[in-house]
Amino acid sequence: MSDEQAPRVGVLGGTGDLGRGLARRWAAAGVPVVLGSRDAARAQEAADALNSELSPDVPVAGAANADCARAAQVAVVAVPWEGHAALLEECRDALAGKVVVDVVNPLGFDERGAFALPVEQGSACQQAQALLPSSTVVGAFHHVSAVLLLDPEVTALELDVLVLGDDRAATDTVQALAERLPGVRGVYGGRLRNAHQVEALTANLISVNRRYKTHAGVRVTRP
Repeated sequence: MSDEQAPRVGVLGGTGDLGRGLARRWAAAGVPVVLGSRDAARAQEAADALNSELSPDVPVAGAANADCARAAQVAVVAVPWEGHAALLEECRDALAGKVVVDVVNPLGFDERGAFALPVEQGSACQQAQALLPSSTVVGAFHHVSAVLLLDPEVTALELDVLVLGDDRAATDTVQALAERLPGVRGVYGGRLRNAHQVEALTANLISVNRRYKTHAGVRVTRP
C-alpha cells in the first residue's frame, strides 16, 4: 500500500493510550489520521502533541468523535468497553458505508487479575456489527501493546495482528494497515463470529505481562 493508497483513518477514542499509539505509528508511516474524542479540544491537543513529536508530511487532525467518523474512510474504535455501545450509536450514521475496525476487548478486573466479560452478541466486534448494520466491521489490533506503540525507542513491534471479518476486501484493507506498523504482519484470523476468543486472549496476555514484566504480543508460525 503506497502513501497515495492509504485511506484516511479516524481513531474514535483516539486520546486514549492505544488510540494515540496507533495514530502515532500510522502518521509516522504516512497514513492520514484524524484523532477523535468526546471533547474536540482534547482531540486537537493530542493531535498537536503528535505533530510536534513527528512532524509528519500530513499533519494529524483532531475532532469530536462524530466529526472524526465523518472524516474517516476507515474508522478505528478504540474506546473503553464501557463506552463502546454508546459511541457506536452516536456515530452510526457517520459510519454508514465504511469499514469500522473494532479493537475493543471486553475485560473485567478483580483481585485475581483480568478476565473476559460475556457479551450478549458474542463479542465486541459482533456487538459493533449489530449496532452498525450499514458498516462493515473488522476486528483487529486486540493484542498490540499501547506502551510499545508510544515508546519512541521501539523501532519494530515484532508481532502479528489477527484480522477478523466477513468481507475479504475489508480484511485485506485492515491487514495492509496493520503492516504499516513497523515489524507487524496482518494475518487473517477467521470470520467475525470468531472474535470472542481473540478478544478474550488479551486477558491471558495481561497475565503474562504481569508475571514476566513485559509487553507480550502474538506471533503466528507458518511456512
